[in-house]
Amino acid sequence: QVQLVESGGGLVQAGDSLRLSCAASGRTSRNVMGWFRQAPGKEREFVATINWSGGSTYYADSVKGRFTISRDNAKNTVYLQMNNLKPGDTAAYFCAAAPRYYTTTYASEYDYWGQGTQVTVSS
Repeated sequence: QVQLVESGGGLVQAGDSLRLSCAASGRTSRNVMGWFRQAPGKEREFVATINWSGGSTYYADSVKGRFTISRDNAKNTVYLQMNNLKPGDTAAYFCAAAPRYYTTTYASEYDYWGQGTQVTVSS
């Protein structure tokens, strides 16, 4: 079993930046990692994903050029650097781990999930 804990969310103004962290513990493996988000009244949506080596990443169109996913395997931690935040980015952000080699955007392929961290962007 893998436990994931997100941190770094907060209240910011449009144009500000935040860096989210996701610390993994338990029976960790060389998982693909992903970030998803969910706003009130909306379905959970894909944000970004990264493979174990960090050499392959993929982003939702809505965050391309603004968000960067990275990982530090020595620390069992994945990050989401969020720049130029917009009110539309307001959501609970979740990290997840998938037991696969290639990146995936499908929430159903991620077996482990964190509890979420709230990001609120005011205008």
